[in-house]
Amino acid sequence: MGARVLLAAVFAFAALPKLAGAHSTVAMFGQIGAGQWLRYLVGTAELAGAAGLLIPRLAGLAAAGLAADMAGASIINIAVLHSAAVALTIPLRAALALRARARWEHATKFLAARTGR
Repeated sequence: MGARVLLAAVFAFAALPKLAGAHSTVAMFGQIGAGQWLRYLVGTAELAGAAGLLIPRLAGLAAAGLAADMAGASIINIAVLHSAAVALTIPLRAALALRARARWEHATKFLAARTGR
């Protein structure tokens, strides 16, 4: 449970400046060039993912979603921003992918129950 809580805290704290419109995040997403809507989308996804990590039934799906978020962040950090932040996004993505894999059975049972399959 400790790793799950730590990952949730990391993503909750990462989401808040994006959603609050901190100057650094506004500037960073301006550099990306996709528009500020992406900042809101990423911040919302990170906050929702953080909450999902704390709910055992959703932890695997949340980890998979956040791993995808970190894959995108890694690509943007390398290709667009030329940022050393990739040294953080790649290990986070790996940790989340491992977490998602460990919870895969729970995630598929949860989805099956919700879709009636």
